[in-house]
Amino acid sequence: MARRLLSIWFPRLASDTSLRTRPLEGPFALTHRSGNTDHLHCLNMAASARGLHRGMALADARAICPDLATRPADLAREAAALASLRRWAGRYAPMVATDGTDGLMADISGVPHLFGGEADLRDDLQARLERAGLHATSAIAGTLGAAHALARHGGGIVADGRLVEGIGPLPVTALRVDQDTAEALARVGLSRIADLVHLPRAPLARRFGPGLVLRLDQALGAQSEPVAAEPDAPHFGVRMTLPEPIGLQSDVMAGLARLLDRLCAKLAATHMGARRVRLELRRVDRGTAQVEIGLARPMRDPARIAALFAKGVDEIDSGFGIDALRLTAPVTEALAPEQIGGQIGGGPAIRHDDALADLLSSVGNRIGFDRVLRLLPATSLIPERSFLLAPAAWSTPEPDPRRGGAARPITLFPPEPVTAASGTPPASFRWRRMRFTTLRATGPERITPEWWFDDPAWRTGLRDYWRIETQEGPRLWLFVTPQAQSWAAAEGQNWYVQGEFA
Repeated sequence: MARRLLSIWFPRLASDTSLRTRPLEGPFALTHRSGNTDHLHCLNMAASARGLHRGMALADARAICPDLATRPADLAREAAALASLRRWAGRYAPMVATDGTDGLMADISGVPHLFGGEADLRDDLQARLERAGLHATSAIAGTLGAAHALARHGGGIVADGRLVEGIGPLPVTALRVDQDTAEALARVGLSRIADLVHLPRAPLARRFGPGLVLRLDQALGAQSEPVAAEPDAPHFGVRMTLPEPIGLQSDVMAGLARLLDRLCAKLAATHMGARRVRLELRRVDRGTAQVEIGLARPMRDPARIAALFAKGVDEIDSGFGIDALRLTAPVTEALAPEQIGGQIGGGPAIRHDDALADLLSSVGNRIGFDRVLRLLPATSLIPERSFLLAPAAWSTPEPDPRRGGAARPITLFPPEPVTAASGTPPASFRWRRMRFTTLRATGPERITPEWWFDDPAWRTGLRDYWRIETQEGPRLWLFVTPQAQSWAAAEGQNWYVQGEFA
């Protein structure tokens, strides 16, 4: 079977994609900033007809065409559009690869007869792209280099065994050589591919480099060049079409359970877990409803995910009925294989980590995951700077490096002055208009200010902290500033409360 390759070139992919969503009349171009200057990135046909071209400075373009409409280029969107077209082109070939940033290369060997021949296949391709509003040129040849060259110079079909006749009239730039090599060839009168075909390869390589000879041999089939089709990224989505419309919450949840089994099986096959799951419901009136949940950690347990959908599904307006469901996991993360389910004492086994993750997911879906915080230890002995607040869904608990050291109160607040009796620690003191009597005291724990921070609260110097158990019940965290002035010490005014233990 002869090898046949289909090359598809999209000379205006970025502008066509932008104009499909927001149509404009007249000259139009996408701009891309390089250095300190905006340049034209992609133009429509009206702009090209006015003499503008890719790479031109925007200021020069406006001088030539004052009515030029522009938008900033979105390179990520352009790449996504080409990726979508690559998946679409799978209707014509089992193996499709990207060819640069604006083209596709498909191996159609053994396929054209399904469409009535190569000409009918190419006509069908061009017609579909034209209906989609995309400018494209396609070519079919026996080598990748020949198909690439012909697609960018008018398109067409090169019959098997007639490569020289098919691409010979094309300029040498069609061989994918750099501009310096093409100019050097033109200076010696070698401007077409046909001028190079019958020349000895060794002198060409010595004078113009081995790259020219390689590209020429690849285009003529003397050197193999595979179609390197990258594998498709896994798509985590499943759908279900119903023979009869449904509207009850129980029916929707039953359909969701079936979809979750399939989705989680896909996730497990690639060792992934979902962080967001989206349920889309299509009504018989063609309206749609959507429920999306977030997960505090990667998960692929159908039962636990389904429980998070119950509230959102109950609030859906099913209208005259729902006839299709689609479930996707738009955000995923790696998740190693783990055991789920199981039984403990006749009931389902839920580990502590899973129960905490379910709680965080439930609360986060109601008030926002950025509002559910956890405390993380920080590398500081200063009480106010000894912890960090981080979203619980996007962080993992960490052990406190000071574990086993001095205890810290469960509640911290800014230092509040107390009126204390004499003694260290004081036998009694007044705080918040209440009098307390010291029953037991543990300390002191001396903490020195961090000299590299200028914290006004610590300008009084080092502190001696005491754990005070009072006869009235509260267990407080008091400190004294031993370097305070003598008159303050005499009056008992250098004692403060900064925390309360559980």
